[in-house]
Amino acid sequence: MTEEFTSSTHPPLPPTTEDIRYSWLRLLRSRRVGPVTFHRLIAEYNSAQNALDALPEVAREAGVTGYRICPSPVIDAEIKAAKAAKARLLCLGDVHYPSQLAQLKDAPPLLWVKGDTARLQSPIIALVGARNASSLGTRMARALAHDLGSQGYIIVSGLARGIDTAAHLASLDSGTIAVMAGGVDVIYPTQNTGLAQDIPQRGLLLSEQPMGLTPQARHFPSRNRIISGLARAVVVVEAAAKSGSLITARDALDQGREVLAVPGHPFDARASGCNILIRDGAQLVRNSDDVIAALPPVQAPAQAPAPQQMLPLDRPPQRRSLQETAALHQQILSRLGPSPTAEDQLIRDMAAPARDVSPALTDLELDGKITRLAGGLVSRKLR
Repeated sequence: MTEEFTSSTHPPLPPTTEDIRYSWLRLLRSRRVGPVTFHRLIAEYNSAQNALDALPEVAREAGVTGYRICPSPVIDAEIKAAKAAKARLLCLGDVHYPSQLAQLKDAPPLLWVKGDTARLQSPIIALVGARNASSLGTRMARALAHDLGSQGYIIVSGLARGIDTAAHLASLDSGTIAVMAGGVDVIYPTQNTGLAQDIPQRGLLLSEQPMGLTPQARHFPSRNRIISGLARAVVVVEAAAKSGSLITARDALDQGREVLAVPGHPFDARASGCNILIRDGAQLVRNSDDVIAALPPVQAPAQAPAPQQMLPLDRPPQRRSLQETAALHQQILSRLGPSPTAEDQLIRDMAAPARDVSPALTDLELDGKITRLAGGLVSRKLR
């Protein structure tokens, strides 16, 4: 990955006033602006407000007519709902924003949180697994969560049924973090309503999604990359061969996290994913000692990338002709398919400067022709 590409990944400074936070929230909630596009726009325009002012023109040049940024009343309603739910806004760069998560290229710019944000500064381990967990699997999850919690580790999971629920319950006293696929004020599944009310007492509920959002299937992969991004290691207790837990494990590997798995009986489909992970090199887990022994040494947080040099106000960025832009867009689309491709790999394959390709990807995302995914991946939408 070239230095030119990484230098534009994240904004250099956190928002310091309520007006700036408001602009960040409004930019992130604007149509087709996800975390990667957010970071690109901030780097290119130097502030969220500048990016908001430029978005309609950027969309028009990308072929999108009638583009409107997120209306202010929508943001006002979200802030009002957050106050009613006693949720706080945590921004990338804030002192309590978790350093592990901040290192990701697609780090959430904003998080709604309820509970004790100090838990984000402790060492975190993710426990994930099957929703239809076996009795043995839930026992193992409870034992791991309790023992790791008693040794100072915070347990993070996804508040789902089965393994997630067992892990949260066993680590309530020591501290647990639930990453939610919908709004932080929308409890899913509803059977975990009591658990979700208990977690903020000594732990944390966390979501990057708007307040009031009911989770849908497409939200869970994004939720999973936050679970693994928060953690130093991901432990899979039970998982089928094709499951969300294995998506979390793949995210963890992409993010440079340790992946561990509890073995299971070969005849139990709920253990097939764990057995596959172990076959492919994941560390086998028998107890909490195995997890702790596998953890990498603690390293100082990576230094924030240097901010881009901004052009003087009287020198606008160089613009290509419409023909040149269309040719670049077509070149990108011809190299993409429905299978996700790493953005930095695409840039290398095209042998083109990142400063040219990355803004073009933003245009194509706004035009609805590509989709940006967790882990810095991009794919083409088939119509």
